[in-house]
Amino acid sequence: MDRDLLGHLPVVAAVAERGGFAAAGLALNMSPSAVSHAVRLVETRLGTPLFARTTRSVALTEAGSALLETLTPALSGIAESLERLQAAKGKVTGLLRINAPRLAMPMALKPLLSRMGRLYPELRIEVFVDDALSDVVAGGFDAGVRLGEMIAKDMVAVRLTPPFEAIIVAAPAYLAERGRPRRIEELARHNCIGYRLIRSEALYRWELRKSGRDIAVDVSGTTIVNDALQARELALAGIGLCYIFEPLVRADIRAGRLRQVLPETALEEPGLFLYFPRGASAAPKLSALIDTVRLMTKRGGAACP
Repeated sequence: MDRDLLGHLPVVAAVAERGGFAAAGLALNMSPSAVSHAVRLVETRLGTPLFARTTRSVALTEAGSALLETLTPALSGIAESLERLQAAKGKVTGLLRINAPRLAMPMALKPLLSRMGRLYPELRIEVFVDDALSDVVAGGFDAGVRLGEMIAKDMVAVRLTPPFEAIIVAAPAYLAERGRPRRIEELARHNCIGYRLIRSEALYRWELRKSGRDIAVDVSGTTIVNDALQARELALAGIGLCYIFEPLVRADIRAGRLRQVLPETALEEPGLFLYFPRGASAAPKLSALIDTVRLMTKRGGAACP
């Protein structure tokens, strides 16, 4: 075995995973030129190109894909073995990657990350904001965060938050000018802040309760966003009615900045869950995360106030 290659193989894996030399350099704390040099050294020793490079993209060649099929699980196994050794000495180390929607940060992850930082100071946690419901396994993530109803059946799920409601809110100034809707049918004459689904690019139909059943309502208005937190900002500015998860506006309602309308139409959501592949929880870093989540939810501390 060419021992000179061993130290450069993780660099090759990082370029493949991150999709470029600059991104790999940021992840490894290396300059892009150092990353490029490491990859060229491996390609020279192996006598074949591993990446097809253009000015805009970097993609694996057939030889590169074949190498990564073996290299990725091998490097993962080595990293896990080292983490287990550290865990046996009472330390949890490594990089824990979580894929989560933007709203998960204020609703659950902020207090969780704070607690993890205090308990495991040698563990790094990367949160990748992703509202497109990407495949966490294919993306190289250790775990994901989603609504319970959106998690695949073959995944293990651990509750992050209690169930919560999806509600309609508006600023007092908007209601003073346009009036308060009293029935679902009256939404048609109101300025409703629209939400564009990232994956399908369709406009989200508001899911409401009417006469004991769930219905989907088409709404329209002058603004459309693809981020619930931005919808909240627009509602606070008095632009229109906003459909949003109640925990995200709980403090605003308490302070009088927003008011709930049509409360009888609120739909209960199952809550946010941490999820991961079966068997993955044996890794010390993920096991530490799961234990912390369970402790915090037991004490009622993982959801936003």
